[in-house]
Formats: sequence, C-alpha cells, structure tokens
Amino acid sequence: MLSYLSFSIFCSFIATVGSAQDLQQTPISITRPEGKTVLINCHVSSPDFRNVFIHWYQKRVNAAPKRIAYMSSRFFLENQSDAGKFTVEKDPSKSVCTLTVSKVTLQDSSTFYCAGWDLFGSGTKLVVSGKLYVVSCLSPPANSEILQKKHENQIIYVCLIEKFYPEIIRVTWTDDEKEITDQVVKGDTWQSTNGDEYSIASWLTVPAENEDKKYYCKYEHEEEKASLSTQGIFHMFKI
Repeated sequence: MLSYLSFSIFCSFIATVGSAQDLQQTPISITRPEGKTVLINCHVSSPDFRNVFIHWYQKRVNAAPKRIAYMSSRFFLENQSDAGKFTVEKDPSKSVCTLTVSKVTLQDSSTFYCAGWDLFGSGTKLVVSGKLYVVSCLSPPANSEILQKKHENQIIYVCLIEKFYPEIIRVTWTDDEKEITDQVVKGDTWQSTNGDEYSIASWLTVPAENEDKKYYCKYEHEEEKASLSTQGIFHMFKI
C-alpha cells in the first residue's frame, strides 16, 4: 500500500511524464446527507476507452490512499466486503467512467481519485453530512473580484472570492494559452464569523511591462465555475 508521502511523490512523478490519457474528474466536490447515492465522473481521453484500465482510489484524512475498484471491460472490487457500496460503469458514448457510492454514511467522507496507468485525476471530495437540509445550504461565491496594485517594477493581482459553501474550491491563474504556476500564491480558505460561509484569495505577481497582457483568475466550485479577467473591472489596494 502506498504511504501518504509515496502517494504524493508518485502523483507528482506521473504528472510530469505525460500520458496518452487525460483524466478529468467532475465535480470538484459533492455534498450530500447520509443515505443518498453519489455518482463521481471521470472523463477519459483515450483512443481505446473500452479496454483501458481505470482504477479508483479512496483517500481519507490522515490515511494512506487505497484502491477500491478498477475496470477495463469488466468491473472488479478490491475487497468483496465493499459489494453493494461501490460500483463502476463505463459509458463509451461519452468516454466517461463513473464510480457510484451507494447509501453514503459519515465514514464515506473522503476524496476519490480515478487513475490510469500513469496519471491520476484531480480528485472529487465527498462531504457527507448528518443534516438532512445540507443541500439547501450549498451556495456559489456571492462575490468575486480582482484587485490590482503596482509596486516598484511589478504588478500584483489579487483574486478575492467570497462567501461560498462548502469550502472546497479550486483556483487557478491562466493567460490566453496556459495555466500559470510561477509567482502564484494561493491562500487558505477562511470562515466567516457569522455562519458557514468561506472565502479565499489568490495572488499573481507579473512584471510591470505586462500591464496590457490579459490574465484570468478561474475558480471551480461545486455550485459554479467562473473566470475573471484582469482587463475587467478591478480595484486598487494598498500594501
């Protein structure tokens, strides 16, 4: 079994070697009350989708990931004790492999990853709540904006995303061509003092001569996806 550190190193390695497959998991998170059935999709780009092996891993907090099922042309469970809990199906018409988690319990709260031979998906976090009304509490960000500050020979953009639930969110910066990872700082989410709403900020620093270049702050939340442009409306801030 992979340790947590080995899993992290392994994921970093396989992400750099490239693959004939491209795995895209949706959504980023799923929040459900106990007793519901959950479907997690893995979109697979492969010329041989029907026969390619897709593995599913479950990663609980403070525990090593474990494989729970895999499928090529047939579905296999890692442990027969999970029969009735997990099933996997392929839809060749959409190139989608779907993991079904039946009658979820609080113990099912974890992150699920699909994986190919040399690539892992981004993961879908399952949040199981004992509250029957939890779905009505889901909310996309109530406000999102980009703030700008010129500082010496640099421009600092701050993407502020506020008041969303649950707290799971993915924030990325891109230019017109690709994702930007250099000079990007992503802060931790913080919770409001008067409720279950969360906020987050992400910083991008670029050379001052790139002032006219367009950058985008993109976020993906269970309830919404959106893209903000640095050439749109933004506000100045002090540092």
